[in-house]
Amino acid sequence: MTTDPTLQRWRLLLGSAGAACLGGQPMDPDTAARDAALDWLYGRDEDLRHRGVRADGPREGGHGPSALTTVDWLDDIAELFPKETVERLHRDAVEKYQIHDVVTDPAVLERIEPNPALLRAVLQTKHLMNPQVLRQARRIVEAVVRQLVDKLSTEVRAAFAGTRTRRPSRLRQARNFDMTRTMRANLGRYQPDTGKIVIETPYFFTRTRRHLQPWQVIMLVDQSGSMVDSVIHSAVTAACLWGLPGVRTHLVAFDTSVVDLTADVDDPVELLMKVQLGGGTDIGRATAYGAGLVDAPRRAIVVLISDFYEGGDPGLLVRTVAGLVEQGTKVLCLAALDSQANPSYDRGLAQRLADVGAHVGAMTPGQLADFVAEHIGR
Repeated sequence: MTTDPTLQRWRLLLGSAGAACLGGQPMDPDTAARDAALDWLYGRDEDLRHRGVRADGPREGGHGPSALTTVDWLDDIAELFPKETVERLHRDAVEKYQIHDVVTDPAVLERIEPNPALLRAVLQTKHLMNPQVLRQARRIVEAVVRQLVDKLSTEVRAAFAGTRTRRPSRLRQARNFDMTRTMRANLGRYQPDTGKIVIETPYFFTRTRRHLQPWQVIMLVDQSGSMVDSVIHSAVTAACLWGLPGVRTHLVAFDTSVVDLTADVDDPVELLMKVQLGGGTDIGRATAYGAGLVDAPRRAIVVLISDFYEGGDPGLLVRTVAGLVEQGTKVLCLAALDSQANPSYDRGLAQRLADVGAHVGAMTPGQLADFVAEHIGR
């Protein structure tokens, strides 16, 4: 007798505590293998055991945590689960259960498929790696950063491509399609029986390229452990802004100390390999350093990326930001800079910064590029 696939999925979700939902029937071999792989990772959660959610013995798959090596487990999940699930399992293994050999074991690094979760893991554990392992881990950093740069560079190019005008263009590009004029000009070709308009002559906008005067973009990035996504995307964003006409980009990382990484901004891989995550936070000190980099106050944008949990003097931070705003510098305070822009920050201090004139919020890297393009194009 074959167990209902829906019940088997519920069994995977609930773990051994949900064995009753199968009505005494066994799991099929694939489901049992998935159950064993999940148990290898989540079965070590002592909180479940203390609450009686998980029995003390291994689950029905027959593989307790000691039966699989990390290499075996990685091979198994790559075959048993879709890519999105594999990335989540990688992330939980390193971040939740501190299984560092996912990214520090040479045998694992040789076969593992790079993904953003592993990039975060490498940056958080690279201080544990010997030089040989670090060279292998760099492959993960390079692969994921290349994907991020390819994606974001398209958004940056679009942001800086120029604004559309109402003047017609002979250059026919989909992004410049003039829908309103095209529909109006072809209304006479409306077909009532199909409800469609036959377009004989499409029309397109032209774009005027912004005349760019030199601007500075100074990115100050909190490198405390909770800001790993922000560090990654800041490095990629700075690399994409680097070399744009009329833009001079600086990248500064900080915790209780300040490190100017501008010399490596054109190589985000090298930059990320130099970042040291963790430690305290002195945002005021970093902002004062950034203020000292400003050459032309009214042609500068200071982007402060932090959770705003200040370990230094909040008053210094607020006064420095107020001074920047008063001299005409644009100050953008971002609570998050990952691709989902999920903010977690000290709202009280962020409000004080907003009160003195800073722009405060959360943006994806693409939205940050739009913000920069909008201001330097004025």
